[in-house]
Amino acid sequence: MKKLLLLLAMALIGVLAWVAAGSDRISDVAPISDVAPISDGAPIARPAATMIAPMTRDPDAPRPMIIPVAGVDRSAIRDMFDETRGNRRHEAIDILAPRGTPVIAADDGVVKKLFTSVPGGLTVYEFDPDERYCYYYAHLDGYAPGLHEGQLVHRGEILGYVGTTGNAPKDTPHLHFALIRLDADRRWWKGTYVNPYPLLR
Repeated sequence: MKKLLLLLAMALIGVLAWVAAGSDRISDVAPISDVAPISDGAPIARPAATMIAPMTRDPDAPRPMIIPVAGVDRSAIRDMFDETRGNRRHEAIDILAPRGTPVIAADDGVVKKLFTSVPGGLTVYEFDPDERYCYYYAHLDGYAPGLHEGQLVHRGEILGYVGTTGNAPKDTPHLHFALIRLDADRRWWKGTYVNPYPLLR
């Protein structure tokens, strides 16, 4: 019995000594939120916090555009950029509307060229404000009164009217609308065609 009491007393003294010694090092213990969880006896590495950079618009991407025919809903147009016309790719979209429906500027810009051609009929070439892209409007029935080259236009401003000039079927008035990434020399007739369909809002 005496041996048992002696062992208990020694154990109690040992516990008290351990507590006293440990109290000086409490600051060494990591906060509970920073302690990695334990799985199968091995610590699990906590992933480091990562900073997510805000999304930025590609400076070379085209500007957002509105549908360039007044009153036409996006659901009424379809993507036909890659369709074939004869032996070539269409590289534009056709927006059907009654003859005389206003054709409006898809974006702010400047009227770079008013031109009449065999395929396009009456056309407008509008450069965006940065002169990186050209908006091409074709088969117009006529121009808006007073429209002229060098004119600054605002998104939604009337440029002309839906028609069938050029090689458009005479019973299918529509606007042939194309988006062109300009070459370095920024000539209105040169560039790379870009699909405008995903950009129209």
